[in-house]
Amino acid sequence: MILWLWLCWGFSTSAGQPDSELMARYLEEKLMADYSIMEQVARRVPRQAKFLQRLETRPRMSEFTVKSTIISRYAFTTVSCTMVNSGSEAREAVFEMQIPAAAFISNFTMSIGNKTYYGEVTGKEKKRSSDDKARDKKPPSPTDGRENGYETFKASVFIPRKMQAKFLLHYEELLQRRLGKYEYTVSIRPQQLVGRLRVEVNILENSGIVSLEVPPLRNSKHKGNGKVEGDVSPPPSTVVGHTKTLAKVTFNPSVVEQTRIARNGILGDFIIRYDVKRELSVGDVQILNGYFVHYFAPTDLPPLPKNVVFVLDSSASMVGTKLKQTKEALFTILQDLRPEDHFNIIGFSNRIKVWQPDRLVPVTPNNIRDAKKYIHNLSPTGGTNINGALQTGAKLLNDYIAQNDIDARTVSLIIFLTDGRPTVGETQSSKILSNTKDAIRDKFCLFTIGIGNDVDQKLLERMALENCGMTRHFQEDEDAASHLKGFYDEIGTPLLSDIRVDYPEDNVEQVTQNFFPNYFNGSEIIIAGKLINRTSDSLHVEVTASNSKKYILLKTDVAIDLPSRNDIRGVPGLEDGKGDKNYIERAWSYLTIKELLNSRLKSDDNQEKDYLTEKAKSMALTYNFVTPFTVLKMREAGLHSEPPQEDFISPSTDGIGEKLQSLQGHKAPPGIHRQQDKQRIKISKTSADGDPHFVIDFPSSKFSVCFNIDGEPGDILRLVSDHKESGVTVNGKLIGAPAPPNGHKKHRTYFSTITILSNKPERSYLEITPKRIILDDGERLLLSCDRSAIVRSSSLEVSISANSNITVTIRDTISFVILIHHFKKPAPYQRDHLGFYISNSKGLSSDSHGLLGQFLNHEVKLLQESLNTSHQQVGQNQTEALKPNPTNTLKVKGRLVPVVWKQRRIYNGQQEVDCWFAKNNADKLIDGSYKDYLASHPFDTGTSFGTINNV
Repeated sequence: MILWLWLCWGFSTSAGQPDSELMARYLEEKLMADYSIMEQVARRVPRQAKFLQRLETRPRMSEFTVKSTIISRYAFTTVSCTMVNSGSEAREAVFEMQIPAAAFISNFTMSIGNKTYYGEVTGKEKKRSSDDKARDKKPPSPTDGRENGYETFKASVFIPRKMQAKFLLHYEELLQRRLGKYEYTVSIRPQQLVGRLRVEVNILENSGIVSLEVPPLRNSKHKGNGKVEGDVSPPPSTVVGHTKTLAKVTFNPSVVEQTRIARNGILGDFIIRYDVKRELSVGDVQILNGYFVHYFAPTDLPPLPKNVVFVLDSSASMVGTKLKQTKEALFTILQDLRPEDHFNIIGFSNRIKVWQPDRLVPVTPNNIRDAKKYIHNLSPTGGTNINGALQTGAKLLNDYIAQNDIDARTVSLIIFLTDGRPTVGETQSSKILSNTKDAIRDKFCLFTIGIGNDVDQKLLERMALENCGMTRHFQEDEDAASHLKGFYDEIGTPLLSDIRVDYPEDNVEQVTQNFFPNYFNGSEIIIAGKLINRTSDSLHVEVTASNSKKYILLKTDVAIDLPSRNDIRGVPGLEDGKGDKNYIERAWSYLTIKELLNSRLKSDDNQEKDYLTEKAKSMALTYNFVTPFTVLKMREAGLHSEPPQEDFISPSTDGIGEKLQSLQGHKAPPGIHRQQDKQRIKISKTSADGDPHFVIDFPSSKFSVCFNIDGEPGDILRLVSDHKESGVTVNGKLIGAPAPPNGHKKHRTYFSTITILSNKPERSYLEITPKRIILDDGERLLLSCDRSAIVRSSSLEVSISANSNITVTIRDTISFVILIHHFKKPAPYQRDHLGFYISNSKGLSSDSHGLLGQFLNHEVKLLQESLNTSHQQVGQNQTEALKPNPTNTLKVKGRLVPVVWKQRRIYNGQQEVDCWFAKNNADKLIDGSYKDYLASHPFDTGTSFGTINNV
């Protein structure tokens, strides 16, 4: 018996196949009768079906099953296929399966008759024998016949007469997030109608599954488009069910239903798209058995302005559909540019033609109109000067960055499109690569797009890899316009730049890439690593990034050994796992091997290449992955070995109920050490907290004054008002609650919202509640109070300690601390509320006002009222002696205020304050009356006492 097994990057043209529905119904009846070729059970079949069956010369596929489990974006897929040779002589059977190019095959087994063969992953030898070379009909090529994003696995065997062959293929992949969705795809192209066809996909996402959809089957011509036109309903016989964290999708078409989709047995791609719940945080960190994987994809961020140069091939080979579709895509892309963006266009062939020489132009209606005219007038002619075009584009962008003092507040990039190889100017790929890298100098990213079969995709891929970009390749017969627009949509909305993810060096090792130049909306950053300290109870995570005018820092401690919030034991599709497949460990190995392959592709040093090759090969052998440096060799099992089982080999879920974490949090800035998190924030006693109780600290007098304000629910109190001078205003909104039993008050009030406004050097505001913070300085940012974070701009810094406090620093001279009061089981008279403390008031002027602000730059005197009513000023050393005297008096701006000695608790009750208490809503202590401090709305910035202004 002859046996071949190979990986290839193309299709074999299948023989024609009877396509009548009669044959389909016959096959379905055959399945229903439980036909067994091994037992050679005689059956009566219709005469027409027998005739059609005689015309069919190849073995019949009786079963094609795909079972997949996706746990936290990592997908395990098993394909099972059974072929039956009912003929009177041996026939060749070809098992062919398209798999994603990013996937790694992890196992392959087949059984022919009573013999079983299993795949063994071995390392590729550098030198091959002449026998091996002669055996190959055609050497594989990385781009030979490859469909966009897919490769073809093919196994060919001869099946003896009246026998069957069974194939089991396993592959794994880490799903990538694009345009806000993960996409899992199964190719269903059995080349014939199948008696039993079934696809089953089980998904577990502890973060929560959202936006689950199953679009119609996609044929090869639209592969990779990601958008479905017209009908968006699932394929026939599809069943979708899901809870918050689990989903099960099945596709089980009958033979008759298959003929209605495609009578040649090429149904198309079965696609599942979904996303998970997420927020602006350090992300989703999952830990299992000594390995971790970290998914970071924040939302609700304002986009960064971008500077983009489009470099378009207009050589003679672009004539016709390719250039027409490129123009159509660019017309749409130009409309999607934002007003804060800048752009330019370069067309190249023999000549380099720049639309706007020596500059990038802003996005205006006139500039967009003129750019469309320029693109419309591009005509295909001449050769392809790739090097010259890239040098021109890089110089244009470099000069713009230098002349306009561009910093991290914007993202700069080149989008380069071609359909050919270099034919004019510099034509050596190595020189083009080095010239491009020298021109860009890590200042911006290069994104490349190749169209058709003549393009040097290796060159484009390496150029993108070396310059922090991405690449795409589209076939000529595909819809280039939608592909180009789809690729631009992936990179057209940058949200963060210079993202760095850090973990304690003494806790982790072998961490994958942790610095990323850009984060684009709808994508995801993934990092994985190994834990060194297996006894630690938590993993500290820090993320640093820039967003327009802000510097964002997020931090958290992820628990390692706490019980999981989602115990998945007993979940259908997951409970019958065999073997020990730690999916987090395999995700780490997957990412590590991918990075080694990319590093090797970028390297020009042969010694380094050999080192990277051996390292990637060693890891691939450890985890049984088929890679460019490993091969799958078939071995015959023992004479009495069992044939491969249909049971799906799912990843082990052992320990997930106890150790799997899917916790989220936030990060800290560079140089801030973990020990600082535990230090108490240094703030003064000057505050408004509780019901609400006000405390004013007078350090030079060495005493404090306190008072209460009995406001009404809904009142907005002006706490600090210095809008004219420092530009700062602080307002607090009251919320009501019933009074405690036997109390003297009719109700209680607390601060539910603190609003901080600043108009210098530019307008911004913060709206803080016990649950969330809105920061708006022209760009709106939403932060959660239960995630630690630091956001910094040129004049403002907001630091959140999760569920504890928020520190707001303005121009490094003004600092406020807002305490968060949460009640797990609140009494009827308790409400979640805020406390406001002034930490640093140096930047506030002497004219500042408000219930607290009026005392920041004024001193008060403590007097003793004697029996003969004469007033005597009390020295500082006499203050203690006056505590029991109920007739002590304060002198405030010429007003005499009777006070009594009292104790107050501040800082969540952690500290007691001795103070002189002024009764009656601070009558005579404050300027005017309580009503003079009422603001009309949270953004009221009354410029002087008793007046109202809007920010």
